[in-house]
Amino acid sequence: MKKLVLASANPGKLRELSVILDDLGYELHPQSEFGVCEVAETGTTFVENAIIKARHAAAHTGLPALADDSGIEVDALDGAPGVYSARFSGPDADDVSNNALLVEKMRLVPPLKRSARYRAVIVFMRHAADPSPLICEGNWEGVIQLDPAGEGGFGYDPYFYLTDRGCTSAQLSAAEKNQLSHRGKALRELKRRLIEKGV
Repeated sequence: MKKLVLASANPGKLRELSVILDDLGYELHPQSEFGVCEVAETGTTFVENAIIKARHAAAHTGLPALADDSGIEVDALDGAPGVYSARFSGPDADDVSNNALLVEKMRLVPPLKRSARYRAVIVFMRHAADPSPLICEGNWEGVIQLDPAGEGGFGYDPYFYLTDRGCTSAQLSAAEKNQLSHRGKALRELKRRLIEKGV
């Protein structure tokens, strides 16, 4: 198995990414295993932040690195929280406080105006100085509902309602989520390109 460092300590992301990359012969390790701390996400876009994180992890471990920057964009909030999804409710944010703030902001928005999407950008860097990292993107359309449903997933999943499925993303099985999600789409594109390049 080829070692690959994930520029995140998020266990949910590690689980989702490991399942999808396992059959390519990659063994995914969180950067925390190597004592790598999180880097400041100073980019204004998902692409910029993913590159910053991947380069940081590769530089500190000497391994190829994978970074994901993802979040939810709510149309009624002009695309917010976007790149600030993980820290929407402040520097000490967690899923509970972020979701509470989202619901508060959406409470007066009519149901038909609650469209949103998850967006993911995944960057693969062969090494810290990689001049041409692989950059793959995926989107997942849905609407925000005000009451949570489901025990699966993480982040905003209990409030992200899929009209075509009649449930939230937190009510999907892990396999269903990997098939449908923004991250799953970006990862399948990454797999295709890794195979194509023989990396």
